[in-house]
Amino acid sequence: MRTLDDIVPPSRRKETSPAPANNPPSGREPRQKSQFPYLTFIVIVLVIAASVGALFYFSNAKVEVTPNTVSAAVQSSFTASQSAGALPFEIITAEKTASQSVTGSGTKTVTSSASGNITIYNTQTQAQKLVTNTRFATSAGLIFRIHAPVTIPGGTTAKPGSITAKAFADQPGDSYNVGPTSFTVPGFAGTPQASQVYARSSAAMTGGASGSVPVVDAATETKTREALTAALGTDLVASIEERIPAGYVLVPGASVTTYQELSTTPSETTGQADIKEQGTITAVVFPNAALAKAIASSVAGLNYQGEPLTLASTDSLQLTPDGTLDPDAPSFSFTLSGTASLIYTVDSARIAAAIAGETRSSAEVALTNYPEVKRAIIILRPFWRQTFPQDPSSISVVVDEAR
Repeated sequence: MRTLDDIVPPSRRKETSPAPANNPPSGREPRQKSQFPYLTFIVIVLVIAASVGALFYFSNAKVEVTPNTVSAAVQSSFTASQSAGALPFEIITAEKTASQSVTGSGTKTVTSSASGNITIYNTQTQAQKLVTNTRFATSAGLIFRIHAPVTIPGGTTAKPGSITAKAFADQPGDSYNVGPTSFTVPGFAGTPQASQVYARSSAAMTGGASGSVPVVDAATETKTREALTAALGTDLVASIEERIPAGYVLVPGASVTTYQELSTTPSETTGQADIKEQGTITAVVFPNAALAKAIASSVAGLNYQGEPLTLASTDSLQLTPDGTLDPDAPSFSFTLSGTASLIYTVDSARIAAAIAGETRSSAEVALTNYPEVKRAIIILRPFWRQTFPQDPSSISVVVDEAR
């Protein structure tokens, strides 16, 4: 039952405004309109583009090659031609003089002529006779004579006949104490024999002196000269090594060292004398690549096909000349023994051409057919690249040290 109190007169009713339609329910935040993250998207795209660009910028096609090496036992004979042929050679020389002052024991007057052995050559097919006192002249005009007749056997330009004889200076004096040198025969001037008969000394002429010379105790002089010779030996080896042309090698045994006792002279210090010793070293040197090829060709079982090679070192080889080292001879025969360490020469252009346009796997197979390649590491970037460029100049070939 409703009572009168429950009824509110219309005049007393309060008008209630309706709630706004967009007001959220009580206790909830208003919803904001969502926005697309353009800035983040742009940054991501730029990073991806930069990464791809970097991959292409740093892309390359490269192969790192380690040359093949071979150690071969050598025991063979060879003949080289001076500055020509498959195995050329050159003659180099070095000369040093050492001196030491010692206390003298007086002076003496001497008059003596220099002398020494010479080798006389004959390139005529018939033998050549030379009479007693035949003259031999140095390039400086110094005259030496033989004191007994000789007959030089016939020969050829490539292999002349030869004989050794002792020659004596025409005049006394130390100016005739000359080192190893060449001689002509003045008596043959204007005849064909002038170029067919000649001589060469392999050691210095010694013993020439004239006038008053200091006297030194024999034991002191001997000891001093031994010390000078030992010092000269080391200096001469260093000096000849400095004269080896680029690309040439000197094999142990391919050099000859001679020593000459120079006349003792008064020292600047009163009462002392200067003992002098002169050393000359003459060596045969060969182009490294030519000698390496000659050695490889002589080794049975190496299966060498003429590929370019070099010698890593000559320390384990020994050269033995077949005869006297003659700087004027057109050829030089010798025997080599020991162990040769050969390194194949890698031609970068040849390797690049072999793998141009090939896939990684095909290039690996192709490189196994090249004897100069001991190991090859293929590098292709970006990582998804699996084929070398068609242009060989776009391929980088790096040759590592052989090991």
